[in-house]
Amino acid sequence: MQIKALIFDFGGVLMRTVDQTPRRHWEISYGLPKLGLAKLVFDNPVAMQATIGDAQSSDVWDYVGLELGLSNSELIDLESDFWKGDKINIELMDYIGTHGVTYRTCILSNAWPNARNLFNSITELKLFEEIIVSAEVGIAKPDSRIFLHACDQIGVDASNIVFVDDMVENVNAAIDIGMHGILFENTEQTLTDLHKIVG
Repeated sequence: MQIKALIFDFGGVLMRTVDQTPRRHWEISYGLPKLGLAKLVFDNPVAMQATIGDAQSSDVWDYVGLELGLSNSELIDLESDFWKGDKINIELMDYIGTHGVTYRTCILSNAWPNARNLFNSITELKLFEEIIVSAEVGIAKPDSRIFLHACDQIGVDASNIVFVDDMVENVNAAIDIGMHGILFENTEQTLTDLHKIVG
């Protein structure tokens, strides 16, 4: 089938945590294992509610603060440090920019209610014609309904879409509805896989 659209996950694919040092500082200070802070932030029950719009981002950070026993000022510092090591994946963005003339381009992100403000502030994301945020539609990956929603939003059948995500369960869910799925392991591998399918 002819490829007509490219859909990408945001966190872990288009935005990568390239420096763990700021997070590691907090992990060491509070006795968390390596990568334990990200697990605490993203995998807690309030974060899961926020991902489908049933809680606010501030609720997630309040939960983290209570878990670690942080003061308000410490929590503000932790939230700031948590994102400091994140960088846009310029190499992948260059590929998308080049192919955006030929293919519809979309972001499909499991993200909290205020994510739209972040996306709007990132200049590189202006090239995407559609950004779908799980909190805004009340459904999160790997639920098949959010993939079908993405198809409807861009007006392209699943069989004509390539989907890229760093979570295997999300890629498998996309494949299950007929999309071409690519599991992001690193940028070089992902670009190679895209070239094989898209050219």
